[in-house]
Amino acid sequence: MELLVILVLLAVVLVAVGASSKRKQARELERQQAELEPVKKLAFEDITALGVELQSLDADLAGQPLDPGANADYQRALDSYEAAKTAGDRLARPEDIKHVTEILEDGRYAMACVRARVAGEPLPTRRPPCFFDPRHGLSVEDVPYTPPGGARREVPACALDAERVKVGAAPDIRQVMVGSQRVPYWQGGRAYQPYAAGYFGGFAAMDFMFMGLMFGAFGGFDALGDLGEGLGEGLGEIGDGMGDMFDGFDF
Repeated sequence: MELLVILVLLAVVLVAVGASSKRKQARELERQQAELEPVKKLAFEDITALGVELQSLDADLAGQPLDPGANADYQRALDSYEAAKTAGDRLARPEDIKHVTEILEDGRYAMACVRARVAGEPLPTRRPPCFFDPRHGLSVEDVPYTPPGGARREVPACALDAERVKVGAAPDIRQVMVGSQRVPYWQGGRAYQPYAAGYFGGFAAMDFMFMGLMFGAFGGFDALGDLGEGLGEGLGEIGDGMGDMFDGFDF
């Protein structure tokens, strides 16, 4: 009799665990679908921006012969644009935008190389994009910046934003929609973490610290809440995705 009771209880537990797992999967799918549309819109805004920059570059180069190096970089920029469009069309999860922004970052660097070659200048150092808006292209220097309610940090900035910060003006920050509000992209929630990871994650020297800066010290997330949720779902899921890895850190 006792064995029967144990077996019944075990069956009840297994059914409950299975039902809980299905509910969790359903909630995750709903979350991804809700987050996908704004992320996809963001991706195509950035792709379009690169296309406009390519048109401008093409106009600037009209009638100028390109040496083999400049021609190769120019083709690389064009290929990046086409690859980004293809990757954008295939976005199925918010996490997929990381691949898109990786491509865009490479395309903008290739464009910078074309301009340098044509001008007879050394190739630019491959620095991270502008922190305030990655569409601004390569940063030229690091500047101290204190976001509202955050800590003072050194962040990479393009020439225009660096000058704005130095004179006490507001930098041109990339905004995203969260509900009915427009906020800086680093405060947009975990759906936007892969967006930043694609642009900045390739710079190993600053990768770990900078992502923590953006989504920890800059107040984009409730770090304790995210950490508690991760522990509740199991240690095996803590490593899923760059964003989840950084949530609990305070740099």
